[in-house]
Amino acid sequence: MTNRFNITVPVTYTSNGAEKTSYRRVGVAFLNDRADGSGQVLNIKLDFPVAVDELVGFEPKAGDQDDSVTE
Repeated sequence: MTNRFNITVPVTYTSNGAEKTSYRRVGVAFLNDRADGSGQVLNIKLDFPVAVDELVGFEPKAGDQDDSVTE
């Protein structure tokens, strides 16, 4: 399991009359163990200020180095 997750925003659109959703990367999150051993913490680093009401995290795909692709 990875400790890094791509943070995305869902974007809905219509294609051939069907509503679809794509996910655009806006940052990265890291799951880390707390220094005192009492659990884990999720650190989120945004690429830029984001004015949205929902963020979605995904584990990166194999070979996902650029992180700028749409899911």
